[in-house]
Amino acid sequence: MKTLDCQTRIALKNILFMTDFSPAADAALPFAIQIARRYGATLHGLHVRPFDVFPGAPTASWTVLAEEQETAARENARRLEERLMGVRHRVVVSQGDIWPVLEEVTQGSDIDLLVIGTRGRTGIEKMLLGSTAEEIIRRASCPVLTVGPHISADPELALKLDEILYPTALTPEPQAARHYAVSLAEENEARLTLLHVWADAKATGVIDPAEYTEPTLRAMRSLVPEEAGLWCRPEFVIEKGNVAEKILEVAGRRHADLIVLGVRGEEGFPGAATHLGGAVAHQIIARAKCPVLTVRG
Repeated sequence: MKTLDCQTRIALKNILFMTDFSPAADAALPFAIQIARRYGATLHGLHVRPFDVFPGAPTASWTVLAEEQETAARENARRLEERLMGVRHRVVVSQGDIWPVLEEVTQGSDIDLLVIGTRGRTGIEKMLLGSTAEEIIRRASCPVLTVGPHISADPELALKLDEILYPTALTPEPQAARHYAVSLAEENEARLTLLHVWADAKATGVIDPAEYTEPTLRAMRSLVPEEAGLWCRPEFVIEKGNVAEKILEVAGRRHADLIVLGVRGEEGFPGAATHLGGAVAHQIIARAKCPVLTVRG
C-alpha cells in the first residue's frame, strides 16, 4: 500500500470502480467519477464475470446461457463507457474468481483507491455486508471507499466534503488512516471531528470522568499537526456508550460527508472503530448515511 507522510498531499492517480452492474454498484459510481475529476485521476471500471456454472439448467443449454451472459456484460460495459465520458478511463470485463482478478488489476494498474457499492441487511445480532464487498474491504491493499445502501446523494454533490468524522481508539493509532482524515479535511477546508468512544467506567476502571477526559483530549489533539489545524478546523469529541451506535449517532448529528476508519491486516477492522470486533465496522459501513473510507496502516 502507498503510505504517505503527514506533510504530503494525498495523490490519487488511478481509481478502481468495481461493479457487478447492480443498483448498489451504480449508486457508488457518481462518487468514483467525482473523485477522478477532483484529482485528475484515471478511472478504471472493472466487472468480473464468474466462471459459467448454471445449476439446475440442462447441460445442453449452458453454451446458450453463457453467450447470453457475455452479451449482457458487454452491453453493460458499453453503458458504463457512456457514463464515464469526460473522465479519463478504461473499462475491463474479465472472467474468473473475483479476488485474484481484482488483486491483479489493483497491482498491475497501480490503484490508489478502490470504490465499491454494497448492500446492507439488518440482522438481529449484527449487520451483514454482501460477501464479495466484505472480502474486498478486508483484503484490499489500497484504501477502499464503500458506498452503503442508506446513501442518497445527488450525483452532482457526491462526496462533497464539508464534514469528516475520524473515530479513533488511540491504542495504537493507525497512521495511514489519520493521515487521510487530516489531509482530506485540510485539502477541502472541511471540519474534522475526531471521535473517541469511551467504554463504561467498569470496563476502564475509571471512576472520575475527569481522570479519563483530560488525558484523552490531549492525546486526540496530538493527532492533528498544528499547521493542519489552521485549515481543517478540528474538533474533539468524547462519547460514552456503544461504539458503533455512537459513531453513527455523531456522524448523523454532524451531517458527516465521510467517515474514515483505520484497518489492520485481514482480521477485520481494528483500530479506529473496532476495538470491540469486526462486526462494529460492518454496522458502520452498512448503516452509515455517508461513504466510509477504510485505510490500512
